[in-house]
Amino acid sequence: MGAEQPETIAAIVAAHRAGTLTPAQTIARAYQRIRDYNDPAVFISLREEKDAVAEAEKLAARADAASLPLYGVPVAVKDNIDALGFATTAACPAFSYTPAHDSTAVARLRAAGAIIIGKTNLDQFATGLVGVRSPYGIPRNSIREDLIPGGSSSGSAVAVGAGLVPLSLGTDTAGSGRVPAMLNNIVGLKPSLGMISNTGLVPACRTLDCISVFALTVDDAALALSVMAGPDPTDPFSRDRPLGAITPLPSSLRLGVPRNGQLIFFGDKKAETAYADALKRWTALGATLVEFDLEPFYETARLLYEGPWVAERYLVIKDLLASAPDAIHPVTREITAAGARLTAADTFSALYRLQGLRKIAERTFADIDALVLPTAPTAYTTAQVLANPIELNSRLGTYTNFVNLLDLCGLALPTSLRADGVPFGITLLAPAGRDAMLASIGRVFHADARLSLGAKGTAQAPLAPLTANTGDEIPVAVVGAHLSGMALNGELTALNGKLIEATKTAPDYKLYALKTTPPKPGLLRVATGTGAAIELEIWSLSAAAFGKFVNAIPAPMAIGTLRLADGRSVKGFLVEPEVLGDARDITAFGGWRKYMTEGAKA
Repeated sequence: MGAEQPETIAAIVAAHRAGTLTPAQTIARAYQRIRDYNDPAVFISLREEKDAVAEAEKLAARADAASLPLYGVPVAVKDNIDALGFATTAACPAFSYTPAHDSTAVARLRAAGAIIIGKTNLDQFATGLVGVRSPYGIPRNSIREDLIPGGSSSGSAVAVGAGLVPLSLGTDTAGSGRVPAMLNNIVGLKPSLGMISNTGLVPACRTLDCISVFALTVDDAALALSVMAGPDPTDPFSRDRPLGAITPLPSSLRLGVPRNGQLIFFGDKKAETAYADALKRWTALGATLVEFDLEPFYETARLLYEGPWVAERYLVIKDLLASAPDAIHPVTREITAAGARLTAADTFSALYRLQGLRKIAERTFADIDALVLPTAPTAYTTAQVLANPIELNSRLGTYTNFVNLLDLCGLALPTSLRADGVPFGITLLAPAGRDAMLASIGRVFHADARLSLGAKGTAQAPLAPLTANTGDEIPVAVVGAHLSGMALNGELTALNGKLIEATKTAPDYKLYALKTTPPKPGLLRVATGTGAAIELEIWSLSAAAFGKFVNAIPAPMAIGTLRLADGRSVKGFLVEPEVLGDARDITAFGGWRKYMTEGAKA
């Protein structure tokens, strides 16, 4: 099996479904590549090949195998995430334990047809952006051997960059899912906090942690996210964040770039040029670049390691620090021990400041779809980092440390391979819940770069056509009693309706509370810009189910065409204006759900 074999998740699953490649062959190829790459520092533990092949054969024999979204895809998992059959070490042998269950994320990958082959190396306890703080060795950067692999998800990023697996899990508290993606020329998807369950994850900072995705393409990463996303009652930090649909590139995309003089590259002129070139490409794609003030984001970043969040890292390993401090990497020990000295007053002071900074960030995004920043300001060699471990690590977090503190989602994209062989990348950032929007614009940018995938020189395939609304499925927007959890939602689920996304209308509508049983709202189209953006959900129904659904709608409701905030149009509920004489105008609530919890009581 040579390099002509499929490399991406999409190509591998297509080959399995077509029968031109079996899952067992794909798994065997992964193990052969691991042997050929010959770097024992990538994986901390690797499953027996015969067991993984046997699982692949058993999977292929299932009647529903071809329908599984990750049918036969080999996956590597960062070794601070539980997976049955493997010890969890967090790169600290003295901490190691054997989990009794899969983490929720791994369980969902397996249910989707993925095959877990090993646990990957990391900066110990996920503390670091460099990938050199592990007793299991330093993984070799897949692009240029003298460079650091990036951390803390070092092994996971190298495994994808080197073509050993097409998908791996990392974690991202301060940039660990983004910096190593840049340094290995791959995609790093950092989802909204709480979108993927953290049950079964060894915490670094419990309030900020999230499991992240490494893949060769944005579409692959988005597919993996869609499989793992969803609320989990076993995780108190889980949030119900419906993952939206991938859409075409908006015609009026507004991207935030820092004011002149605010960017920091630590003297790396090649990185500065690469970033400027990336902005030119965005402009060529039709985006409007809008300047914003980066200083409040820098201030937020300083809070992460100068503020009380270091105490969260201390909580994880305080017993080990007390009983066996020499078992902890000396740099990790130095950083983490500082958490013991922080007071409750320090914590509240930082929380107050953070809340103010979050409000500033909200205002920043008021007229910007996403920020475009360098993923990291520069790249360092392993020798440089070993000589100056804390300062150079800190520099790598310049554009990443603030992201989870501000509750943003992020997508790290390869941009170019510089003339000196160093990979460069940008990261798109947006408020939580806009993960699908970032994927929608990021996939177009990455494809436009025509950059090879990872380190193997594999050319990008043409972008796959968007399939969210093809075939028999028709999207329908609901604004009232049919919303998830509301009185009439069962009518949609009984027709096998699927929730696609939660979004808003364009600011061209008013919402009224009708005098009906059960209570329902009426959505009325008004002159452009004279109404408000009203919250709604988009559900998908088969053509037959859509016909039944529409046929059962009673007057004064009707199905018309709604315009969404991002410019798309979709079929959805509208009201006949003749019945609004005695209806209450509830537009100010912004949506039926908020009215039902607040306004209906008044």
